[in-house]
Amino acid sequence: MLQLKNIIKTYVTGGITQQALKGISLNFRENEFVSILGQSGSGKTTLLNIIGGLDQYTDGDLIINGISTKQYKSSDWDVYRNQSIGFIFQSYNLISHQTVLANVELALTLAGISKKERRQRAIEVLEKVGLKDHLHKKPNQMSGGQMQRVAIARALINNPDILLADEPTGALDSETSIQVMELLKEIAKDKLVIMVTHNPELAQEYSTRIIRLKDGVIQGDTNPYAENEMIVNNKEVTVKKSKKNRVSMSFFTALALSFNNLKTKKGRTILTSFAGSIGIIGIALILALSSGMQAYIANVEEDTLSSYPITIQNQGIDLLKMQSSTREGMERSKEEHKLDKVYQGGYAADTLQMQNIKLKDNDLKTFKEYIESKNGKKIRENTNAIQYGYPLNLQIYKSDTTKEIVQVNPSSVLEEEENYGQMADSMKAMGVTTSEVWTEMIDNQKLLTSQYDLLAGEWPNHYDEVVLVLDENNEISDMTLYALGLKDSKEIERMRKKLENGKDLSQTDYSKESYSYDDILKTTFKLVLNTDYYQKKNGIWMDKKTEKSYMKKLINNGITIRISGIIRPSKDAAASSIQGTIGYTNALTKYVMKQIHASKIVKEQKKNPNMNVFTGEEFVDAKDISEQELLEQLDPNKKAMILSLPEAERNVYLTSYKESLNTTYEDNLELLGSIRTQEPSSISLYLKDFDAREAVIEAIQEYNDQQVKAGKESNVIEYTDMVGIMTASITSIINMITYLLIGFVSISLVVSSIMIGIITYISVLERTKEIGILRSIGASKKDVSRVFNAETMIVGFSAGAIGILVTILLTIPINHIIETLSGVANIAVLPVGGAITLIIISIVLTMIAGFIPAKMAAKKDPVIALRSE
Repeated sequence: MLQLKNIIKTYVTGGITQQALKGISLNFRENEFVSILGQSGSGKTTLLNIIGGLDQYTDGDLIINGISTKQYKSSDWDVYRNQSIGFIFQSYNLISHQTVLANVELALTLAGISKKERRQRAIEVLEKVGLKDHLHKKPNQMSGGQMQRVAIARALINNPDILLADEPTGALDSETSIQVMELLKEIAKDKLVIMVTHNPELAQEYSTRIIRLKDGVIQGDTNPYAENEMIVNNKEVTVKKSKKNRVSMSFFTALALSFNNLKTKKGRTILTSFAGSIGIIGIALILALSSGMQAYIANVEEDTLSSYPITIQNQGIDLLKMQSSTREGMERSKEEHKLDKVYQGGYAADTLQMQNIKLKDNDLKTFKEYIESKNGKKIRENTNAIQYGYPLNLQIYKSDTTKEIVQVNPSSVLEEEENYGQMADSMKAMGVTTSEVWTEMIDNQKLLTSQYDLLAGEWPNHYDEVVLVLDENNEISDMTLYALGLKDSKEIERMRKKLENGKDLSQTDYSKESYSYDDILKTTFKLVLNTDYYQKKNGIWMDKKTEKSYMKKLINNGITIRISGIIRPSKDAAASSIQGTIGYTNALTKYVMKQIHASKIVKEQKKNPNMNVFTGEEFVDAKDISEQELLEQLDPNKKAMILSLPEAERNVYLTSYKESLNTTYEDNLELLGSIRTQEPSSISLYLKDFDAREAVIEAIQEYNDQQVKAGKESNVIEYTDMVGIMTASITSIINMITYLLIGFVSISLVVSSIMIGIITYISVLERTKEIGILRSIGASKKDVSRVFNAETMIVGFSAGAIGILVTILLTIPINHIIETLSGVANIAVLPVGGAITLIIISIVLTMIAGFIPAKMAAKKDPVIALRSE
């Protein structure tokens, strides 16, 4: 039952107070057809809106099923409108971009009814009003009578207790008006129908009760419902409790409403989305280029770091500390002061500080043990390879000794040329030195395969196999060919003499020869151990290197080393890890060390650490030998020559001679090539990437901290990280440039977001009536806000998606241009994660931009909203 007790409604406009309703008191039966008649401005529609919960009374009380509404909150009115009230408007108030079925279903959606049930109930009620065949039409495809029937069906869909009709026949012809009134009369048999009309004839014919209003006051009531009539058959009507189910529009419903609305404005939606996508395109292109550059740099880093590992020598200096000291000194020198006196410049302290940074002996034995222990896991995990260097010079000779003996490593040819005046400087400038012809390859076949193309043969599988390394043009330096014995070294001597005699070199001297792969693969060398140069005679070991016959026999019986493959740096590799022309495996190093350790001379020297196996005498400290004792060891002629020298020259000679006598047990083992595997002379860490570099440096620092904590400062490692010094800032520079560009482009993103906010506000103005309709069927302020947030979300997603699609298309010509200019392929690559993030950013920004318009929409008065066109 519905009761109005002394309802007063006052409007205040521009300081003017006007009473629309002046103490209205009415009781309504549960099922009757009530018509409210009166002139325009009499308060009919205001009364209807107050009964429907669209407008709030100023004073009095509205009692619904025995419950006062004075304490009703906004959410209570939303529930009331959705579940107890059905509205029928003169202008139908259907949502134009929704189908008939969707318009009717909307109230059930707010009530939380499942899709299947609401679809079934909507079809049933549309069938009841005779519109079963028009389910999927839009309102603009129907006649006025049909649209009013849709409005009635929407009002009935939630099975409300009260049906409110505001001039339901005002826009219909006579025939259609009668049909609508017949329908309302039928409904009034079970429900309370309250109709506002200007047509007294229709009211008289169809209504069971007519109430007349004038100037906000009741002038007449043909069938009043007194409170004493509430007692039926001596029993009081049971007071019904108001339904309190929560009413809320799902976000998917909000999305559907907004999507259908945007479909009616396709052109504007596409242009808005494209405008919003401009900022996304800019950022996405920067991100694609930055990501591609980072990937390219990562690839270069891996290759570069394989060429320039972190190398820890047995003696090290902290160049970073030196760099830091230099930088601090420069900063101090830049300190500003007035130009009114003579000021002291601070150079002495800085110079002393630099001089204090000294070479330090590194305990590589302890560090090697650390790397191979459980604590060194971080270093092992972040390196492609760990190479231990030993002072081991492989003694390699040309296999053919018929004409002459040619040592190819260490190369006698290169040693001669390196010592020959300006030639030495030229060769060093070209990167050709004795130590760089034969080099040990890193123990990582996967990385080697990625850096080099195998042109012929195969990679070494045994210790006696090596590879020949060509440059990018399949060339080898002629000096290297001489050093390897592939060209006759006498040609160098011939050309030198020719130049010394003032003659020019002929064209043939500059001619280039070529060799087939098969010829190269047939090339072999002979390996001789350091210990094989010595032969025991009369209890001491004699050096036989100068005896030609002995050396020929030694070389012929030496270990055969063959070239198993020919390789060339891959075009995709930014750097290569093999520094020399002949690359051998770690297996050869281990084999040589093992054989040397097993030799008789080494065993004898180790067995007798106090005796020099080369002299048969004990090691002596030359410092303890007097000048007279030294002279007595010399032959008479040399002794006479020294004694004839001036005293200063004689002292210099004797001091030098003392040092030559100062041979130790360790010196002999080093000469023989006997090296302990646990005591490397260098450790090279081939890092996976720059991030791995940071991890390894951190691990080394942790090791140093542990040694200091344990009181073993002598074990602290000092090293030089050349790549770190040269390129540590590359990534940060690229990141800085990326952030700077993104910052500039973000301005356009903000501008486009503001534009979207303005367009959303325009949409709010365009959809004002829709806001009123949604509120009339029970939608809350949050629901209305959600509708417009959904609209901005769709626009934001569209803008983001368009931006990503355009970016992907633009990367195709960009990559082509960059590859043509620089030879670097696929430099612009938009990462999937970045694309998704940018779409999310686009959505978030547009939703933020639409937040204020959405709030404005939610705050609109539903009564005023329904009046808008």
